[in-house]
Amino acid sequence: MDDAAYDARSANDRAVLVSLVTSVQKRSEAMAAYSLQELVRLAETAGVQVLETMTQHRETPDARSFIGKGKVEELKQRIEQLEANTAIFDQELSGAQVRNLEAALDVKIIDRTQLILDIFAQRANTREGIIQVELAQLSYLLPRLSGHGKNLSRLGGGIGTRGPGETKLETDRRHIRNRISDLKAQLSEVVRHRELHRERRRKSGVFQVALVGYTNAGKSTLLKRLTNADVYVENQLFATLDPTSRTMSLPSGKEIVLTDTVGFIQNLPHDLIAAFRATLEEANEADLILHVVDSSAEMRSEQMRVVDEVLEELGAGGKERLTVFNKMDLLPPAEQEELLVADGDYIRITAYSDADLERLRHSIQEKLLGDRKTFRVPVGKGDVISLVYRIGDVLEGEVDGGDMRFEVRVNKDDYAKMGYLLAAYDESAAGERQRGEN
Repeated sequence: MDDAAYDARSANDRAVLVSLVTSVQKRSEAMAAYSLQELVRLAETAGVQVLETMTQHRETPDARSFIGKGKVEELKQRIEQLEANTAIFDQELSGAQVRNLEAALDVKIIDRTQLILDIFAQRANTREGIIQVELAQLSYLLPRLSGHGKNLSRLGGGIGTRGPGETKLETDRRHIRNRISDLKAQLSEVVRHRELHRERRRKSGVFQVALVGYTNAGKSTLLKRLTNADVYVENQLFATLDPTSRTMSLPSGKEIVLTDTVGFIQNLPHDLIAAFRATLEEANEADLILHVVDSSAEMRSEQMRVVDEVLEELGAGGKERLTVFNKMDLLPPAEQEELLVADGDYIRITAYSDADLERLRHSIQEKLLGDRKTFRVPVGKGDVISLVYRIGDVLEGEVDGGDMRFEVRVNKDDYAKMGYLLAAYDESAAGERQRGEN
């Protein structure tokens, strides 16, 4: 489909956005309002014209219509007045709720999960990304087929119909299950190839650093600025979908691999996390995770919590991490010291500041390469000298009598594994012991 056809089709999506706030939800009014604002941005990212937002308060969701009969009538009136053709809900709907809402409102019904999946369908460019998105869409839609009656016959296209599209959804469940199995097999092959690349990187001894963070926190901008990479950078949600790896030089001259990953978001669909696990595994394999945070975001703490939860779910919660508070130039000076307090190691930067990027490179280097140590090794000990070069970054090396004397910035993990083999040659450790005895 050419761009003109796509733009014309997207322009037809005119939507009213609806959020339900219940007393059983473990979130504040501010969180609910932020989630609805985020839904507006998601809709706009998908090419939807947002006409109005509505909020309903109930004890619990209505089993039939989600928001209750009275609110459905009110929504119907607003849809007719505004000439909307779509209603987008901030929460996930069941198939029955979609069917009942379609019958009552006679417009396309989309929920938050389907909207996010639709955006991912737009963004997927590589074979891996396309497979992952279609797998997530089919996994989400399979149990809801009975609730998409009118949606499947709306030939105008637009949100909710990208990716698998109407033809696949109109086929029977058996065909969709077979397609899911086929996609999983294709994805397994992609995962196998990705693992081979990771294994080669591991064997080469190259450090791997993963950029993770909430969507639109500035990860792609950092990748581009740190590595001079030719990557797509745009101020929109999920501007980058497929992972991008580039080589980056540390101040010492040592090269590492820096990888950008897909952005996280509130209520990221579980089907999507499952499908994109192969992509997000980059965080698991990394020697260091850079958690990029939008300092100027109103709900910064909540965004950081979402990222922490997804990393825990991926099994990467205990990884070495450096929190990077980005976009400091957008935060009023009075708030910078007061608000930005984080656990663990963190650095405050502006991605467009060369000085800040240099400080970030030094911080990454310290995290990866650790402390400086001095080793004195007899010239004839070739295996030990080789180990010195493997265990860290040799800053200086000189002949001193019958020995080689090395100044080394030691990698903490490698030293923990193999440092005992160098203990007899560690001058810095001997010096520390002597100072302790004195």
